[in-house]
Amino acid sequence: MEPGDSTPRAAAERETLEETGVDLQRHGRFLFRLSDLITRQHSRWRPMIVTPYVYEWQGPQTESPNHEVARMVWISIDYLTAKENQGKLSWRTPLGTLKMPCCRYQDYCIWGLSYSMLQEFLALGIEPGRENPR
Repeated sequence: MEPGDSTPRAAAERETLEETGVDLQRHGRFLFRLSDLITRQHSRWRPMIVTPYVYEWQGPQTESPNHEVARMVWISIDYLTAKENQGKLSWRTPLGTLKMPCCRYQDYCIWGLSYSMLQEFLALGIEPGRENPR
């Protein structure tokens, strides 16, 4: 959050617009918030809380990523829920290699915090266009 952000949700909307050009206030329908996740910034040991918000996108599939975003990809919910697209990512650590759950799409791999958020969302059984289940 920055000083001008009135709420964590407002910060998420601002960050999304700045980093991707995706205007959630204009073209997104807010659905609900997922559970907070505790992590840390890569260069620091201090904990950080990530609060995911879910929107239904009702605008064009255009984006304007800034320098923080290498590429954006639109993926259907049906693809994300399909068992054949789930897999494991080998992640090397100083203590050995871990097999992390992930979802693969073309040359992309969704894992870690993003995968945790995605799994919580998919467990809700949301179908696009339907009302908020919460």
